[in-house]
Amino acid sequence: MSYFRPSVDAMTGYVPGEQPKPGTPIIKLNTNENPYPPSPNAISILRELDPEWLRRYPDPYANDFRQAAGEALKIPKDWIMVGNGSDDLLNVVVRACAEKGRKIVYPMPTYVLYRTLAEIQDADRLEIPYGENNQLPLDELIAAQGAVTFIASPNSPSGHGVPMSDLRQLAANLKGVLVIDEAYVDFAEETALPLGVEFPNVIILRTLSKGYSLAGLRLGFAIAQPHIIRGLFKVRDSYSVDAIATLVGTAAMRDQDYKNECAKKVKKSREKLAIELRQLGFEVWNSQTNFLLTLPPSNAAKTYEALKRQNILVRYFNQPSLDDKLRISIGTDEQNRLLINTLSQIFSRGESGFLT
Repeated sequence: MSYFRPSVDAMTGYVPGEQPKPGTPIIKLNTNENPYPPSPNAISILRELDPEWLRRYPDPYANDFRQAAGEALKIPKDWIMVGNGSDDLLNVVVRACAEKGRKIVYPMPTYVLYRTLAEIQDADRLEIPYGENNQLPLDELIAAQGAVTFIASPNSPSGHGVPMSDLRQLAANLKGVLVIDEAYVDFAEETALPLGVEFPNVIILRTLSKGYSLAGLRLGFAIAQPHIIRGLFKVRDSYSVDAIATLVGTAAMRDQDYKNECAKKVKKSREKLAIELRQLGFEVWNSQTNFLLTLPPSNAAKTYEALKRQNILVRYFNQPSLDDKLRISIGTDEQNRLLINTLSQIFSRGESGFLT
């Protein structure tokens, strides 16, 4: 006997990347955290926190953060909704817009949480394969006319950015909402934010997990025209963002110079690491994120296991079209150097028995 809905019984559930306990001597390059610490301004908020903020309920709208984000992005604060990470906001969009008979559509491969949320909601879904060289399947996406169409740009796990012209064409031809997930935008060449201003059906999602080094804080925000924001507010939790997250996130948002400097270092390291991996025989896809999708010269699963034995975590996806690849987060230059040295040793001695 099951107490759950049939759709919940049937689903697998989202499996996050491995998270070792803090202090574990592991080089963690598997979940795309920023290798640099958060803004000193954000850290000082924690050190000076007034306990009164813990006793009282937080501002349900996180208005201080909305104001700071609006000032940073030059948009009104009523165009912004804050959530417990961008995953929370993805969930809100699905609850508000999708159900049985109302499709969720997205290209694949991409962030698999889109599939999980569709399954939880028991919504119809359509997964459309990316074309050659990660070309967006525009005609198929438009023909599908989803109630919600998700596009991650830059995309994970591929790392590519979707051309603005393609996103504009989608926005202009979809009757449902177009959600452009910009989790990695701080490492990219352009943003789709102007489309959120121009089109009434576009929602832009951002997170503080990547560019702002605040993955543990769980804070994200949606940007859309006010009529969309008002609708989303109807289905969100009453106090989805806690007081500490609002205070720390506001301080980080007001320190754009620090965030941009860290992003610049990550992008520089990304290019260097790509060159070094190619020298080891890896195929490496161009990236606009803080990670690289790679095809190792030997078995991907065994390479992953060999690295793990040396206390280095990367991401292996045991699923079609990805089971021969590894996704590697960009670490500090020292961490990247240790990764390259360890890979060189693994391949030179055939540690996993896969060099034949």
